[in-house]
Amino acid sequence: MAKNEENFNCSFCGRHKDETLILIAGLDGHICDRCVSQAQQIIDEEVVQTDKNFQFTLPSSITPAGIKEFMDQYVIGQNDAKKVMAVAVYNHYKRLNQGLGDEVEIEKSNIVMVGNTGTGKTLLARTIARFLKVPFTIVDATVFTEAGYVGEDVESILSRLLQSCNYDVKAAERGIVYIDEIDKIARKGDNPSITRDVSGEGVQQSMLKLLEGTEVLVPPQGGRKHPEQKMVSVNTKNILFLCGGAFAGVEKIIARRIQTQPIGFSTQAEEVDTENLLQYISPNDIRTFGIIPELIGRLPILTYLEPLDAKALKAILTQPKNALVKQYKKLFSLENVELIIEDEVLDFIVEKALEFKLGARGLRSICETLMTDVMYELPSQKGIKEFVLSLAYVQEKIDKKIMKRLRVAS
Repeated sequence: MAKNEENFNCSFCGRHKDETLILIAGLDGHICDRCVSQAQQIIDEEVVQTDKNFQFTLPSSITPAGIKEFMDQYVIGQNDAKKVMAVAVYNHYKRLNQGLGDEVEIEKSNIVMVGNTGTGKTLLARTIARFLKVPFTIVDATVFTEAGYVGEDVESILSRLLQSCNYDVKAAERGIVYIDEIDKIARKGDNPSITRDVSGEGVQQSMLKLLEGTEVLVPPQGGRKHPEQKMVSVNTKNILFLCGGAFAGVEKIIARRIQTQPIGFSTQAEEVDTENLLQYISPNDIRTFGIIPELIGRLPILTYLEPLDAKALKAILTQPKNALVKQYKKLFSLENVELIIEDEVLDFIVEKALEFKLGARGLRSICETLMTDVMYELPSQKGIKEFVLSLAYVQEKIDKKIMKRLRVAS
């Protein structure tokens, strides 16, 4: 650089040397610090992020058994559902790696899970997304209505998926969407009506194009509040959709079908487990419940979640990596207090959870009832190094809560 030259300008933005912190000289031009910073940002967005988009593939060493083994660390029981999900996800990512010129095109493995509340449908979806490290979102089907009516449009599903990956379209197109409460959009009945079923069958019809795979114009921030925004095109061909719902009352449909099945002379009647009728569920039962055949066809994998018994609930309290007992012990350890829970207390909590019929969610509500007073008082008391949660203390707390509710009810 010649020392006698004074008028130096950035060759990119035109700023004079006096307007910059530093001006870097090249062979035939100069570049300022601001342009260097902007160039680095463009590289990060265009190159690095693009490379990440195509890393959402399973390692060659991973097998369906390995996926299930990972889910076992967080989800207790539900072996059949975990096997079905592991195989479906494994095949889905083999499909993503399939060459474009292959004559045999593998279709998507969308899944619908049927199970009572608190059996682990949402937890299964969260766990599989954690394992794959892909963009993941949970949406509630109850808020959706047919386009043009009060409520959210179906396209807002993809808006939330985009938000979960910082609006990286390529990443979103390989993500996973869990649609909860899918049973709440069942059509209200087969009888013709003068009113439209805008929150039932109308929503199911709108979902067809998303589940099958097509180019969808998505309002990134939601279409109702920001109608002026620019639409983003998202291809749903490689997005895996997991759907879950309690389907309350489907057991009656299954029981009616099983009882009316004709039995031939050479067929021996099988013993039916009336305590767990969901294991006999079929796509026809879902259709009878109110899900249209077109939607069932786009959710080819149907699995069920078993009701949780006392043994499973006790294991949920103690065994998973994020078990409730481990969470509370961690909270107490942050106050330098060791929490000791007697084994009889765990049995008592499980007994109450079965009584409330809320599944694993009931465990959390009972634990909060028992621990709230302790967690309120302990931080103010110095010198306590240990707290024992005894059966007598737990029974006293539960009895007080029940008596208080009885007095309010009366």
